[in-house]
Amino acid sequence: MAGQIIETRDGAIATLTMSNPGKLNAFTQGMRDGLTEAFRRLNQDQECRAIVLTGDEGNFSAGADMQGWGEKTVQECRTRLKAGGAALMREMIAGSKPIVAAVEGYAYGAGLALSAAADHLIASTASKFCCAFTKVGFIPDLALMYSLPRRVGSYKAKQLIALADTIDGAYAERIGLVDETTVPGTAIARAREVALRYCETPPLAFELMKSAFARDLEPMIQAEIDLQPYAWLSRDHEEGKQAFAEKRKPHFTGR
Repeated sequence: MAGQIIETRDGAIATLTMSNPGKLNAFTQGMRDGLTEAFRRLNQDQECRAIVLTGDEGNFSAGADMQGWGEKTVQECRTRLKAGGAALMREMIAGSKPIVAAVEGYAYGAGLALSAAADHLIASTASKFCCAFTKVGFIPDLALMYSLPRRVGSYKAKQLIALADTIDGAYAERIGLVDETTVPGTAIARAREVALRYCETPPLAFELMKSAFARDLEPMIQAEIDLQPYAWLSRDHEEGKQAFAEKRKPHFTGR
């Protein structure tokens, strides 16, 4: 399956790089599973004190690679969500280690959700964020309806989700989506500097704090599992996919 997660270590810092060459690091099921496994292992690794999450070749991730995600029933969709996105978000949001996201280029859809789930989000001023789920008739998953309101507030989150506007890193910082911006090409270097600071924090106290903040994560994960299958199997989703392929504006009907 296309795409991979590249893991490197520099002392107590582990860097996870999403790589899907030629596709702006579009997020595949294989990458999702690889990222889940990596976070699970690193959360249990006492030698790892912080994790940097980034993308290859100057982009974070342009969103989900829809090829191969061919569930046809509500139950198949629920199974995928339970085994895939839910497991990954538990490791990221409720896991034990500090996660610093370094965003260059595109962070669309799943890319936006992954960056928003980090504990510290650093982005280039020229980076581009978009909640692209609604462009193909979806609601957000990967816990974005949990993380985004906590960063920008509930009303701004609803606007970003519903309108799917593309915003740059500078604007994202102004509204609180991004914690700090850097000049293009330097997000990863700054993320490693910040990760070093997290390495100096008491690991048990950080884990307990992160666990406390994540206590209300499960209801949103369950909401995604319950609701997303109906969007997935809707005519609006089929129209959104077809319009994307044909590079035209979709015509949604609410069916």
